[in-house]
Amino acid sequence: MELLKSMCAVHAPAGNEVEMKEFILNYLKSNESSFTVKPEVISGNEIQDCIILKFGKPRTAIFAHMDSIGFTVRYGKQLIKLGGPRTNEGTELIGTDSNGFIDTELLVIEDDSGQTTLEYIADRELDRGTELVFKPNWREDDHFVQCCYMDNRLGCYSALKVAETLENGIICFSCWEETGGGSVGYLGKYIYENYGVQQALISDITWKTEGVHHGKGVAISIRDSGIPRRSYINTILNLARKSGIPFQIEVESSGGSDGNALQKSPYPFDWCFIGAPEDHVHTANEKVHKKDIEAMIEMYKYLMAYL
Repeated sequence: MELLKSMCAVHAPAGNEVEMKEFILNYLKSNESSFTVKPEVISGNEIQDCIILKFGKPRTAIFAHMDSIGFTVRYGKQLIKLGGPRTNEGTELIGTDSNGFIDTELLVIEDDSGQTTLEYIADRELDRGTELVFKPNWREDDHFVQCCYMDNRLGCYSALKVAETLENGIICFSCWEETGGGSVGYLGKYIYENYGVQQALISDITWKTEGVHHGKGVAISIRDSGIPRRSYINTILNLARKSGIPFQIEVESSGGSDGNALQKSPYPFDWCFIGAPEDHVHTANEKVHKKDIEAMIEMYKYLMAYL
């Protein structure tokens, strides 16, 4: 889990994914020689801060978003949410501005009318536009790993583990998912027009709920706020049953992912969200069962081979 631990500590809030991009590119340079197939690596201005890995003759693409939630410094000591972080007072935040490293805490202020404002606690005013993210605190035992940003460093970690043995396929590391997408449209365009790929799996992390539990396997989502094409979902469920890998079926009315953005693109993509469930969503204490991580990686390997 050392790779995942390192990834959870990378500063890459939505809109500023450069450090995560460089982390992944450096990891590939150091490790791709041991992969079953060395991928073609596409990066650069044409896809901004995203990464595309192309293996063999691809039929299916994995999408994993690199960005995290956080906060942006406004005026004075005000903070604005970046994505949808939970605002628990006292949460430790870190960042860097022109005066150096920042280690602070979240302050939640409620006025007489019930309106809430967010501030940071510091003895100096931080530069406007500074990004603050959760301070990583890695915890691990025999069954669980817990830290900030399992969503979605775990999705990226799973994709990199799948890459080790992937023979045919594409992996897209995307940006801006936590703030509503923005990169998936042009990533979809690129892989559809260049490789004819039009089916996707969304490597992201979902919620532990009354119907999706720790240690029961990876969650395969039939729907959330987006409605994927049912014939494609049925194909995936049939393969999942044949695989023997533990999985759970998720049905939700809210939430979304890169799949929603892909469905809104002008290209005929099928997609399915598949990810391990976590507790304490969008906090500094996201918690995932190791068995579900293992099932997630193995399910992706199986589906990429047979879809």
